[in-house]
Amino acid sequence: MKKIILITGGQRSGKSQYAEKLALGFSDHPVYVATAHIWDEEFKLRVQKHQERRGPQWTNIEEEKELSRHDITGRVAVIDCITLWCTNYFFDRQKPDWEQPSVDEALNAIKEEFDKFTNQEATFIFVTNEIGSGGVSPDVIQRRFTDLEGWMNQYVASKADEVILMVSGIPVKIKG
Repeated sequence: MKKIILITGGQRSGKSQYAEKLALGFSDHPVYVATAHIWDEEFKLRVQKHQERRGPQWTNIEEEKELSRHDITGRVAVIDCITLWCTNYFFDRQKPDWEQPSVDEALNAIKEEFDKFTNQEATFIFVTNEIGSGGVSPDVIQRRFTDLEGWMNQYVASKADEVILMVSGIPVKIKG
């Protein structure tokens, strides 16, 4: 049976650890789909800490964009995270002056890929950030990305069976 769970919240709110715990409650051998592109040394260290936290029971897949290339039928998968996944599409479609059409193109591509990926019979646990909660940025690139992320979060939430907001390490059920 297909199930989609969205876990959202601010940075360092406990989203990833909660998603991992949830996945291990569903399966002894879950899948971890990492969407991160390693931008610099500091970020590489963050990724390594995430990897070290997970044990050998995890199947790890690193995929920056085309999640649907991977067959996870019958499995439980944590997809961490929508924010980094959106970043990969966002920077691929940049146009001069960060025009709105580039955001729309990225959003359409991500939605299409989400729909293809979640067409499998699996349990999907998506992790994302609520980056728009902190106010409006004076930077046009940040505003455009916040738009993209917010619209994608809304799309995934509309398809999700459950939505959980993490607040200071505490899960708060929003939907389901």
